[in-house]
Amino acid sequence: MKLYIVPTPIGNLEDMTFRAIKVLNEADFILAEDTRTSGKLLKHFDIGTPMYSHHMHNEHKTVETVIARLKRGETGALISDAGTPAISDPGFLVTRACIENSIEVECLPGATAFVPALVNSGLPNDKFVFEGFLPVKKGRQTRFQILAEEVRTIIFYESPHKLIKTLQHFEEYFGEDRRISVSRELSKLHEETIRGTVTEVLQHFNNKPPKGEIVIVVEGKKK
Repeated sequence: MKLYIVPTPIGNLEDMTFRAIKVLNEADFILAEDTRTSGKLLKHFDIGTPMYSHHMHNEHKTVETVIARLKRGETGALISDAGTPAISDPGFLVTRACIENSIEVECLPGATAFVPALVNSGLPNDKFVFEGFLPVKKGRQTRFQILAEEVRTIIFYESPHKLIKTLQHFEEYFGEDRRISVSRELSKLHEETIRGTVTEVLQHFNNKPPKGEIVIVVEGKKK
């Protein structure tokens, strides 16, 4: 009776750990954010454990079934499309339900995109704030106004088609001279990190439209 939270590679499959493969092989079932995406990963590592869909649109409905299976003595494993589950991905609800039902939860260490992006940004990383994805509409302006006063390094996730708009908002709320670092395609073939002021980085991506998964690291407000 146990749920394992299992990180998966954010790009390079060589970042899969021996322990993660062992846990996925030995589990009675795997909960996956997208069974098509995870199916390729399981096939690559020759893992034949039954897999079920568990994503943001159905997790409220599936949690009860998962808890019932775990209470019967089964062992489950939760994975997301990439990285550590529950970090801007499904996972919180089922983890909380397990704890409420006295079911053991164990999270394996592994890939998380914001850690390498923060470390190689060159910005202070002794104290930082992880914001994940910004609100798309409601609350976005208010969030920027609050974060404009944040003195710690700030980390965001962003999609490529929204990056330019977000950088423009950085100019407006943080100032054009605030230092930032934009990492994309971490651990993949075309990995790239662009560092500079907000204006410099915005100009770069205006000339070269971004592709791939993106992590933005922003310098905190100077005291």
